[in-house]
Amino acid sequence: MGPQFTYDFDAVTHIVADALGQPGRRTFFLQARQGRRVASLIMEKQQVAALASSVLQLLDELQAQHPDLTPASASTQLPRLEEPIDPAFRVGQLGLGYDEEQDMIVLVAQAMPSEEPDEDQEEGGVVMENDMPRARFFATRTQMRALSEKALGVVESGRPECPLCGRPIDAMGHFCPRTNGHAYPLAF
Repeated sequence: MGPQFTYDFDAVTHIVADALGQPGRRTFFLQARQGRRVASLIMEKQQVAALASSVLQLLDELQAQHPDLTPASASTQLPRLEEPIDPAFRVGQLGLGYDEEQDMIVLVAQAMPSEEPDEDQEEGGVVMENDMPRARFFATRTQMRALSEKALGVVESGRPECPLCGRPIDAMGHFCPRTNGHAYPLAF
């Protein structure tokens, strides 16, 4: 028997990777909708960036392997998070695939293991992987291109990085080890 999915949307009507909050204090989300059902998952900024680049790479590979496919066009209107946002779980792992029969991209997200598993999840002190919350979303190539474009824009709109050490610069500057203990000023 295959894995059970907490959320299994076989054709999403909406999918987005976005963030809420001010740069430096943002929370990143992957959100999908199928009809009235909505799943909002918390992600890390690095996961959003990796998802966006992986989707774009997959789209390029699909176009090369299947030149007869209509290219996934760039969207004129990028998706946004829909309120209310009630996070289901924090993403630990992501998987990406392609369902050739349906011409859909499949995105699978698995929850990050909790530090204190429930008693019914333990078997010999180990959290059983089948008990982890999971989500599976089927989306069109165009929907996934829009997700990637939005996600890349959100990731890039964060705090600027210090040109000397690569750390993010806050509104008050930051301590830069490369300046021998002096604060590097804000450079927007």
